[in-house]
This record gives sequence, structure tokens and C-alpha cells, in this order.
Amino acid sequence: MEPSMAETVIIYNPQSGGGSHADEVGARADLYEYTVERSERAGEAVTLAREAVEAGYSTIVAGGGDGTVNEVVQGIDRADAFDDVTLGILPLGTGNNFAKQIGITDLETAFAALDDGVRRTIDIGMATDRPFVNSCVAGLTATSVSETSGGLKSRIGGLAYVLTTLRTVTEFEPLRLTVDDGTSDGDAPTWSGEALCVVVGNGRQFAADGTTQADMEDGLFEVVIVKDVPAIDLMSERVLERLFGQDSAHIDRFRASSLDVRSHSSDPVRFSLDGETIQRHDLVVDVRPNTLRLVVGEGYDPAPTDT
Repeated sequence: MEPSMAETVIIYNPQSGGGSHADEVGARADLYEYTVERSERAGEAVTLAREAVEAGYSTIVAGGGDGTVNEVVQGIDRADAFDDVTLGILPLGTGNNFAKQIGITDLETAFAALDDGVRRTIDIGMATDRPFVNSCVAGLTATSVSETSGGLKSRIGGLAYVLTTLRTVTEFEPLRLTVDDGTSDGDAPTWSGEALCVVVGNGRQFAADGTTQADMEDGLFEVVIVKDVPAIDLMSERVLERLFGQDSAHIDRFRASSLDVRSHSSDPVRFSLDGETIQRHDLVVDVRPNTLRLVVGEGYDPAPTDT
């Protein structure tokens, strides 16, 4: 990437959301005199973000879904440039989970925020050497994300994840894990047992009604462990509605700044970092407080109230 006098570059994933936004992104970028670089292959946004830092851009915009955001953050991390650049987001993917949580709901909102919106500095998570901004998930949800095809997402959107989860849950073997935040007395871990999934949230909304969310600026993760539940119960409507509610007997919750997640089976655990999957037997997850400077929309709430 050539050095540029422009301050802002958009790293655009033309495959996100079915690729229907190209003309609008190009027109709006021209209006604001932003540079656009296309990420054509998986992992290319990592390289483009690192090169954008080297070229002197002060604002790097991830144009895509949650996976594109994660790749751009990886590139900034590899360039050791969190102190030097600001991250913007164009919500072009299927779910755009993270973008919605920071008040970036559509392209008009995104470009307006890039022009004169608020900048905040938020925490990020590190899963050993891999950054994430939204969540690190082990188990059923990570498997569902991994096995949801791009074609299905383009046809039916977010419902694709639901359908894949319902298909996967009947075959999923629960994880045998210990989860330790380092605060327990003696040798006992913080949690031990069989789980359907473990969610380590930096910005993820957990409740079914979207009201429970980690504070992205408090230096802590919101940790949710969904204990092993019979498939027939998990798939029933009443359990699904209350599964992520505060009072569910199937849920353990706590907050932590660091976690050691260890598998007690021979197979590695599949983890999803903002939708990008890795496999590990053991994973150490840490908060890096006040690390990422971020363009947010008017709807962003750094410390939402749990209800």
C-alpha cells in the first residue's frame, strides 16, 4: 500500500452481506475523499490493516461483518499501532453484532460518525496472541458459527445461525472443562464441569432481549457458562427464551479480567473469536484495558444497565 496524504482508509470486504453495498460504499467514500482497499480473501484484511498503518493512515475502517472487524484489529495489533490509529466500522455483514452495540446501525450512521462522531477508547480481549473486540466463545455456539455456510447466510441472513445451532445441538458432545480466573482459594478452579458453551464477552449482548451487555470500558469480561442441558429441553421454546436470563438454573455468570480455559478431553475445543474460529486444548484469555480507539454512534452506551 502506497503512502497517502489521506487520513482514512476503508478496508472493504466485497463478500460481506452478499456484496450488495459496493456502489454505495464507493460513492460515499469518494464524497469524503476516503481511500478504499478491497479485501478479496480470508485473512487479507489483516495484511491490509498492517500496511495501512505503515502508509500513515490515522483512521482504519473495517467495511464488512464481525469477521472483517476482527481481521482489521488483528492487523492493527500486529503493527503495534493501537496508540496511533482509530478504528471505524461500516456494518456490511450478516449480523453486524459489534457494530450495533456501538451505535453504528447502517451506512449513513457509519459515515456520519466517521466525519464528526464521538471517539471512545475501549478494552479488547487477547486469546493468547489473538485479539478480539466482542467475544470469545467455546463450544456449541462456536461450532454453529463454524458450520454455517456463506451461501445460507446470504439467503436467509441471521436465521442461518439459528438453524445451524438447532441442527448441531442434537449431535453436540458437551465440553469437559475447567475455567479459572485465578481468584479461587487453594487448587480448586473457579468452575469445573460439563458445558454446552462458554462465552467470554467484552461487548457481547447476552440476554435474549439484548439487555445484558459487558461494559467495554471497565477492564473486565462478562463470563457466561451454559451448563449441559438435554437437547430436547434446550430446543424447547420456553428454555430458549429464558436460557440467557438472569435467573436461569442452566447459567453460571461472573466477571473476570483473566481466564484460563482448559479442556479435559482428547479433542481440542473450538473457540470463536468474533466469529473467527481457532482450536485449542487450553486457552488463556486476558483483558487489555483502554486499548482500542473507536468511532462510535449516538446509541453507544459504555456501561449499559443489566435488567
